[in-house]
Amino acid sequence: MLKTQHRSSTWLQSQSAEILATLEAHPAFKVANTVLLYYSLNDEVDTHEFVKKWSTCKQILLPVVTGDHLELRSYTGPEDLTTSSYGIAEPTGDLFTDYAAIDFIVVPGVAFDRNGNRLGRGKGYYDRLLPLIPSAYKAGICFPFQVVDEVPAESFDIRMDEVIVL
Repeated sequence: MLKTQHRSSTWLQSQSAEILATLEAHPAFKVANTVLLYYSLNDEVDTHEFVKKWSTCKQILLPVVTGDHLELRSYTGPEDLTTSSYGIAEPTGDLFTDYAAIDFIVVPGVAFDRNGNRLGRGKGYYDRLLPLIPSAYKAGICFPFQVVDEVPAESFDIRMDEVIVL
């Protein structure tokens, strides 16, 4: 299983910047108009500035935990974020339900394998959300130490189209 890694914040920031530079150069991201991102926790690829940067030219959506599900809301700026009970900054913008309009999804994970399988935090939020958005390109992003040989996958698990890692 995934070994706990201790990395400096400078290293994590440097890795995050390189991973996100690869992401923004991706052809599917370049042409996407509506992008579902996530607002990162401390142990994830840092997306905070990336979300802010791209919100000026793309419609950026962020997930909000509501019960056992994720609802999507428009990102309108850092001043319109509130902290959830999980410690995640979540947007207070308009509810977004036009799932067919989402072109690109950036998905976090605890671990990924090279086949695009993803291990989340165990609550199944993305397992319930991703089937609702079948046509969007799905990219997992992670640090190199989060790539493992195999992530156990069930028939209902949605594979990533690609895992972006250095």
